[in-house]
Amino acid sequence: MTPQSDLFLGIIAVATLVMALVQVGAVIFAARLGRRVQQMMTAIQQDVRPLIARANSVAEEASKTAAIASSQAQKIDALVSELTRRVEETSIVVQQAVVTPARETLALVAGLKAGLAALKGLRDFRGRAGRVEEEDPLFIG
Repeated sequence: MTPQSDLFLGIIAVATLVMALVQVGAVIFAARLGRRVQQMMTAIQQDVRPLIARANSVAEEASKTAAIASSQAQKIDALVSELTRRVEETSIVVQQAVVTPARETLALVAGLKAGLAALKGLRDFRGRAGRVEEEDPLFIG
């Protein structure tokens, strides 16, 4: 072998050694990085678990509150419906007990007034017959 080929073989051997060291370093760096990522994930999971548990608790409370609110709304609806029905019944009873007799009484009073007015009109009619003769001589025409 020539000295040049020995030199090139030495360079190739050193380059291979350097590449092997770089690859071993990359593997060690990747292993350390993987370990750090795993530690960070564990820490994040430990921090997130209580938050998730709290979020589930809040969601359950919100669900219970919504169920209670729905139940109360149904009760209020039933109460308002019952109140409306009773007010309508009361207005019907008041109309039958007060308004209808009052109308009938007013109609009776109006009838009596009309009858009295008719009698008064007859009396005035009889009284006017004598007066008409007295008023004619006063007419100037």
